[in-house]
Amino acid sequence: MTSTPLKGGGKATRSSCRSAGYSKVYTQRAPYHPDGVFMSFEGYNVEVRDRVKCISGVEGVPLSTQWGPQGYFYPIQIAQYGLSHYSKNLTEKPPHIEVYETAEEKDKTSRSVDWTVPKGCSLSTVSDKAKFTSVKQFVAPENTEGVSLQLGNTRDFIISFDLKFITNGSVSVVLETTEKNQLFTVHYVSNTQLIAFKDRDIYYGIGPRTSWSTLTRDLVTDLRKGVGLSNTKAVKQTKIMPKRVVRLVAKGRGFLDNITISATAHMAAFFAASNWLVRNQDERGGWPIMVTRKLGEGFKSLDPGWYSAMAQGQAISTLVRAYLLTKDHTFLSSALRATAPYKLPSEQRGVKAVFMNRHDWYEEYPTSPSSFVLNGFMYSLIGLYDLKETAGEKLGKEARVLYERGMESLKAMLPLYDTGSGTIYDLRHFMLGTAPNLARWDYHTTHINQLQLLSTIDESPIFKEFVKRWKSYLRGGRAKHN
Repeated sequence: MTSTPLKGGGKATRSSCRSAGYSKVYTQRAPYHPDGVFMSFEGYNVEVRDRVKCISGVEGVPLSTQWGPQGYFYPIQIAQYGLSHYSKNLTEKPPHIEVYETAEEKDKTSRSVDWTVPKGCSLSTVSDKAKFTSVKQFVAPENTEGVSLQLGNTRDFIISFDLKFITNGSVSVVLETTEKNQLFTVHYVSNTQLIAFKDRDIYYGIGPRTSWSTLTRDLVTDLRKGVGLSNTKAVKQTKIMPKRVVRLVAKGRGFLDNITISATAHMAAFFAASNWLVRNQDERGGWPIMVTRKLGEGFKSLDPGWYSAMAQGQAISTLVRAYLLTKDHTFLSSALRATAPYKLPSEQRGVKAVFMNRHDWYEEYPTSPSSFVLNGFMYSLIGLYDLKETAGEKLGKEARVLYERGMESLKAMLPLYDTGSGTIYDLRHFMLGTAPNLARWDYHTTHINQLQLLSTIDESPIFKEFVKRWKSYLRGGRAKHN
């Protein structure tokens, strides 16, 4: 029995899929709204997937090994990372935040700030003009033990601090672990190395950081991805967990401020994804996927640099939420540019296909011949909906036209994906004349969840009818026979 990586949560096996947690059909809580929870993504945990190599220290987003062990930034995964944290932020209660250092006088009364400054090192409180606040300045040559701050937190494992280096340096976090109580150290270093693991030391490059920035890291993820580091596609399974955040150690020369530990930091993850999308959009409005993808026998390979309508749609859904939160037009204009590939056919490096010369379709995989993957198409439509609703009559006109054309196609073509006992993933059986590519149960429930969402923004009875019938298949229901 093979196990398969999911877009949703962890792993699945064919027989367990019907009842497994990630392949739940979710109740659509309320009519869908562009600033609300994204589908059922508050249940997604992107970073734990074994095809996520790690969260990059430089970019702050996941690096995928889905189709290649070297790791690459996969826009769909990055958007899902953002959307899942955004949705969790709306559905969870605000986290407890423990403050360890703000370099202000009042710290001394709230708790004893416990720094150790060995010989040859120095630590002082200085006023920072750029931040209009006091900060800690450290000098700790590489050959010393570094200046260290006792933390001793056994409850929460998300560490955050403001950092500015003057020279090369590192900020390390010592963790007591479940592995025979051994100490492991996660080092955040001012280089661009992705990740390394040696003995009980894990290294993440965080870039030079010569101007102020906030580093927020999930120590559970960073520890487990380090210990599980492998040169294959999947992170090795490990049981190790942190038990206690012992101390923080700074080396080199630089400044620190606002050192905190919290249970979650969803908005930091959401904005890391949103900002990555803005920085990495190309001049054609797309997020090129830089690996070869072969969808199956009979389809030409997609060479690195292809666009995906699903990536465009989920990126738009992420950027629209960032815009609605901040009112920063950078996010909205990036989302508006992202509609360009929807208008171009795949042979012109776009994502548009036309079914039977009449139905416009936006391709998750713009293959030759066209593949018409259902779930990716619906995600691409949700993105267009978010954009047309947010951008207004004039700016959102293009998104609205693309959305309406796509919705017409969806209503016309939905019956083609119904087997009478489940659903079909794509239309290769029609395009290639091969056997149909049946949707695994987790994709079948994704289809249902997507249709449930669409049924709250489009009155058309077809969506409710299909949801009802497709849900019945999960319980063993079958279409009538002659």
